[in-house]
Amino acid sequence: MSSLINRAHIRVRGYHLDGYGHVNNARYLEFMEEGRWSYFDQHARLVREMHESGRGFVVVNLNIDYKRAAVQNDDLTVLTGLIEVGERSALCHHRILRADGKVVAQADLTFVLMDMKAGRASAIDGEILETMQRICVNKQTFAEAVAL
Repeated sequence: MSSLINRAHIRVRGYHLDGYGHVNNARYLEFMEEGRWSYFDQHARLVREMHESGRGFVVVNLNIDYKRAAVQNDDLTVLTGLIEVGERSALCHHRILRADGKVVAQADLTFVLMDMKAGRASAIDGEILETMQRICVNKQTFAEAVAL
């Protein structure tokens, strides 16, 4: 698997569950956010470049597919990576796997690069663009990671 795909590990706890005994759908969003934090910890240079330019990422769209249930004490792995970079937005992909390698959920998250002072989308350019292009992976790489 590409080292450009981050792996974050989460143990399902009782407070993650809904009344049916499986992970509540909204919790998967939190799991994916944990994956993004871990991803950006791994790519601190990108975060530094954004902050120095007065810009930051803002989520504008999320499409999630729930594949199967996770239950208490399941050990999950959240795979996170950047799969596409546009002029003002980029696409992040997540896959959440159970310990048996089965996909629990997957999502494509679109974010824009926001000029924090102006309060509007900013062009992805310069060093930020170069760094993002360098760490971008093909979505097929996630399928290969699942197969491992």
